[in-house]
Amino acid sequence: MSFVDQGELRRIVADRLQSLQMAGVLQLPRGVRLQPMVDRAAATLVVGPGDGNVAVSVEARAATETSASMSPTVKEPLHVPNQSAVTDTDSSMAKKTGWQATTPASLFDTPRTEADSSARVLTIEILQQQVASCTKCHELASTRTQTVFGVGNTKTRLCFLGEAPGADEDKTGIPFVGRAGQLLTKIIEACKLKRDDVYILNMIKCRPPGNRNPLPNELANCRGYLESQLDLIRPEFICCLGAVAAQNLLGSTLSIGKLRGKFHSFRGTKVVCTYHPAFLLRSPSFKKETWEDMKLLMREMGVEL
Repeated sequence: MSFVDQGELRRIVADRLQSLQMAGVLQLPRGVRLQPMVDRAAATLVVGPGDGNVAVSVEARAATETSASMSPTVKEPLHVPNQSAVTDTDSSMAKKTGWQATTPASLFDTPRTEADSSARVLTIEILQQQVASCTKCHELASTRTQTVFGVGNTKTRLCFLGEAPGADEDKTGIPFVGRAGQLLTKIIEACKLKRDDVYILNMIKCRPPGNRNPLPNELANCRGYLESQLDLIRPEFICCLGAVAAQNLLGSTLSIGKLRGKFHSFRGTKVVCTYHPAFLLRSPSFKKETWEDMKLLMREMGVEL
């Protein structure tokens, strides 16, 4: 047997364990640090002879330290097919999400196929539970009534993305239920859709005090939850509502006036930006531009208006 480059393997193992930990699949007990586990796991990753398959094992000492409070525990070698065995489904998913499997990153990756409905809901529920218990932003966690995760069809083609919950959302736990939410519902229905046909969520999951804009650190703390949520839903289209959502999702400093009216891309998903419904309530003259954005989006989706 021959050893694979240890530095590269440590990076791969660390990235994958962090992803599993964020998704709720891997729970580390209090006081256990991730890096020593990464070092031990990487030290025992070896390439088997013959077919090029990779056998993964973890030293017994690492398993003993964590088995009492960590689930799942790896007890048997994990064999992963060669890269040539990747299916057409994987290729199409890679184009859609921007995710590309590389070697040896595929050591821990299984083919991304369409999960059944119950499994998808369960995964969304696990992520929602993590969000509900999050205290990364002390001010938001101490002033919120509850977190506002998202609502709608988790198998939708279209997500509407706002910036943050308001007072009504904080009370109900549902995004866009106040006056701005009522206007958003009318916009959706004008597009010959229903709220139940789409998924609605925000950049952050807690209401900022006084309905102020989210702070940079708050957006950063919630970014992992947002991206995991979008990864689970896998929409074809995202409609960003307002400058905060558009600029932060796309990593742009352009104004909403310059971002609207065209398509952008976020990890392979088509993104259109338009004005926030709350802004339209204050400035109804911009409803015309918003409707033009919706017509652009619906044409791309194949919906006739």
